[in-house]
Amino acid sequence: MKNSFRLLSLVLICLACVEPNDNAPNGVPFDGTGYKPIYATADEAAKVQVAAAQPLVQPGKIYLFDPYIFVNETGKGIHIIDNKDPKNPQNLSFISITGNYDIAVKGNWLYADNLSNLLVFEISDPLSPKLVKTINDAISVNNFPPYQNVYFECADSKKGVVAGWEKVPMTTQPKCFR
Repeated sequence: MKNSFRLLSLVLICLACVEPNDNAPNGVPFDGTGYKPIYATADEAAKVQVAAAQPLVQPGKIYLFDPYIFVNETGKGIHIIDNKDPKNPQNLSFISITGNYDIAVKGNWLYADNLSNLLVFEISDPLSPKLVKTINDAISVNNFPPYQNVYFECADSKKGVVAGWEKVPMTTQPKCFR
């Protein structure tokens, strides 16, 4: 019992001698990487188009609109997949939407964010989605990455609108943390 008490006392004394890292918010030390904003002009950010199918790289939310599946490509847009044969789904097309992180489907309507805008698509024919409405500034703008406990380069509105984030090596610890 005495040895256990001595060991515990020694551990507590050692811990008391360690200085906290004041530069590590939430106890997360800087590991030499951080997120850098990807900027776009307002015109580039507002451009929405249906394009050829693209491979899924960083999929997000998934919605079933039987027999079709809509899969969010984080920050980039929405994949449309034909799932008539679940053993052999066919990637049909891609709706390119800058800053798209969230989607929802209700009835024949597909809702998607486009940075601060809300887009409404009519999808009664999923092979030919039609943008029917853009609600400008419906969503508050977040000038930080969609991740927690990360370091990032602070956004600069003079460079354009933040269209996405890229994880990169950094030689110095950025000023911003989330």
